[in-house]
Amino acid sequence: MTQRRASVIYESMFGNTAAVAEAVADALRAADITVDLVPVSAAPRAAALAVDVVLLGAPTHAFTLSRARTREDAVRQGAPADRAATGLREWLADARIHPPSAPIAAAVFDTRSGSVRHLPGSAARKAARLARGAGFRPVLGAHSSYVDGIDGPLLEGELDRARAWATELAAQVLPRHSTT
Repeated sequence: MTQRRASVIYESMFGNTAAVAEAVADALRAADITVDLVPVSAAPRAAALAVDVVLLGAPTHAFTLSRARTREDAVRQGAPADRAATGLREWLADARIHPPSAPIAAAVFDTRSGSVRHLPGSAARKAARLARGAGFRPVLGAHSSYVDGIDGPLLEGELDRARAWATELAAQVLPRHSTT
């Protein structure tokens, strides 16, 4: 059996998206997938990815992916300053310039305030559009995890929902193949 590989690349200001990324990675590992869990600030260029699927996660800022200005606002609200240097939007912009050599499946997730669940726009929707434009092949619907207010914590049950989404992704996108 060929080893299945995934990268979970995430941006997190208050730690909520990082917690979701860890839950997603754990669920993929439970499905016997080798996973690289990487904050966006340490992520390799898209052209260097050697994976079957990349999962991209970010917090929703102003109904979309963060920008330098919105990350600076998050720092003013208590987020660690070292997390504001770069975001998923910038990583995907670089991926458009330096795309993967072959289309890699991509799935997206975000965190956002539970009080605005039904408003338009989210980091995941924007990430999906940018990923497609950078040469990734979108798979599975976007996943949103909800937080209390701006800085969280995650609402009860959200990590379980994220694990279930990742388990579904593993089953649909990375099915086990037998060599016998």
